Amino acid sequence: MATKEKESKLGNVPRWDLTNVYPSLESKEFEAAMKDLVAQLDGLDKLMETHHIRKSPDGPAQDSADTLAPVLTEMLDKMNAMRRLYGTLNAYIYSFVSTDSYNKLARKLESELDQQGVRVQQQATAFAGWVGTLGDYLPDLVKREGTLADHAFYLQENQRQAKYLMSDAEEALAAELGLSGSNAWGKLQGTITSQLSVEFELDGEVQKMPMPALINVRTHPDNETRKRAFEAETAAWESVKEPLAAALNSIKGEVNTLNRKRGREDAIHSSIDTARIDRQTLDALMGAMQDSFPMFRRYFKSKAKKIGKDALAYYDLFCPVGETDRVLKFDEARDFIIEHFSGFSDELAAFAKRNFDHNWIDAEMRDGKSGGGFCMSVPGVDESRILVNYDGSMDQLSTIAHELGHAYHNDCQVGKTELQTITPMTLAETASIMCETIVTHAAIKAAKSDAEKLTLLESQLNNASQVVVDISSRFLFEKEVFERRAKSELSADEISEIMLDAQRATYGDGLDPDGLHKYIWTWKPHYYYAGFSFYNYPYAFGLLFGTGLFAIYQERGDEFIADYKDLLASTGEADAATLAARFGIDIRTKEFWKNSLDVFLDPIAEYEKLDA
Repeated sequence: MATKEKESKLGNVPRWDLTNVYPSLESKEFEAAMKDLVAQLDGLDKLMETHHIRKSPDGPAQDSADTLAPVLTEMLDKMNAMRRLYGTLNAYIYSFVSTDSYNKLARKLESELDQQGVRVQQQATAFAGWVGTLGDYLPDLVKREGTLADHAFYLQENQRQAKYLMSDAEEALAAELGLSGSNAWGKLQGTITSQLSVEFELDGEVQKMPMPALINVRTHPDNETRKRAFEAETAAWESVKEPLAAALNSIKGEVNTLNRKRGREDAIHSSIDTARIDRQTLDALMGAMQDSFPMFRRYFKSKAKKIGKDALAYYDLFCPVGETDRVLKFDEARDFIIEHFSGFSDELAAFAKRNFDHNWIDAEMRDGKSGGGFCMSVPGVDESRILVNYDGSMDQLSTIAHELGHAYHNDCQVGKTELQTITPMTLAETASIMCETIVTHAAIKAAKSDAEKLTLLESQLNNASQVVVDISSRFLFEKEVFERRAKSELSADEISEIMLDAQRATYGDGLDPDGLHKYIWTWKPHYYYAGFSFYNYPYAFGLLFGTGLFAIYQERGDEFIADYKDLLASTGEADAATLAARFGIDIRTKEFWKNSLDVFLDPIAEYEKLDA
């Protein structure tokens, strides 16, 4: 929990409000919605049984496109309705779990919903297997006006991916076992990391700090304070490394087994299909990022000089440079964001204001709350909710702008069905990076002093280096863990050494080799998602794709905005290469990614010239 002194410095830091969704977890409305979900799933099961909707070597039971069309239409309509309700319930329950992991009722309801989530997954898998048997019928079906034509991409993608499905019985069993397997291990990681706290002396006062708050001490201007916090953080992760290593081993082992049974080449194979790109695109992206490491190491070395060091330790990466004593009250951050969003479009600024005015953002740091930040869609009310851990820094201001970009993306998709809005991570970061970039560029341009400009450049380059360099290290780490886990379980110390090797390969001489962070794997939740391996590189894709789009916006001005909104509305209805081609972008070539990375050359050169 934040101290009274911190609260006074930050002003009124809000908690989110979801009472327009359901009155409470114990309300009649919520209970009725849970029962309705079960009824809808029962109805889908019956429909699928009646029409033999499953993966069958004999093909579909229906014998013509005319008989298939009404069955397929009914399935899609009912799946959309069910998923809208399921998504709403999931978001509502998670709003409690993510902000208070001690809430036993929320945890119990999350477990109950997880049981229904298995049914959702099983139905989706059986449906995809059935679509895979439609063969030559599908081209005719997706041309029929209405629901079928509207869901052409979803159906075609299901048909392509159906060959990587096990039998219906095996897929159903895998989904059910996942509850007590990867899903349970992931929950364990979330519980351990959210409830871990440390006694720490900060600014003369000893406090019991939850881990997100302790991690945020990395932004403290005093080197000794940062170092003590890092040592305390390392000791805390050391104390829980064994159960977290067990969780990571179990999840990666399960994913390896299922990928092998499904005929996947490796974990990357399923990841790029989920991301709707190909290996050529991934290789071009990662290759360009690797080529840019020397550029970002210039930034790291310049920052080290500015804070009076020969080389940065990991805990120095996030320390402020420039106006180091500036703490932005939450209301100041709000006004800053709204003002600079208005330079892009009045609509975006008004949208951001609505989020602030209606308390759709949970920003207060407190015990039991998840670290980091995220945005979740609440389909039933066509709104989003944002979680951050606000500490008054420019970094947290950028995080709010980033998450507001996700919320704006969701808003652009209002009116689409749930199946039309399934967006890959690669494209899900487009609006968030754009919003970050809008705020950063406008703020740097309006800087009133070199110290203010340095602070803003620091925020921009810190974010970019994390997405390019640190995410490259996470990619190398996860790839190595998957490959070695296929041979045997890994000890916590082995996992930590893999992390150190990945940091050495990416940061190079940009960081002090004795000051690396071997325990990042313990608290980054992305490594514990069985449903999406390599959660990391899509952020880099998003940064560089968004940066490229921002350059096009600077050339085209206001006429760009309508095309941009249309792109955001369509991210669930085409692959990444097709959508990028609308703007003349070829994501399969290194050139595009290099050009986006080159955008950071001038900011780094300017950063090097400025005195701290």
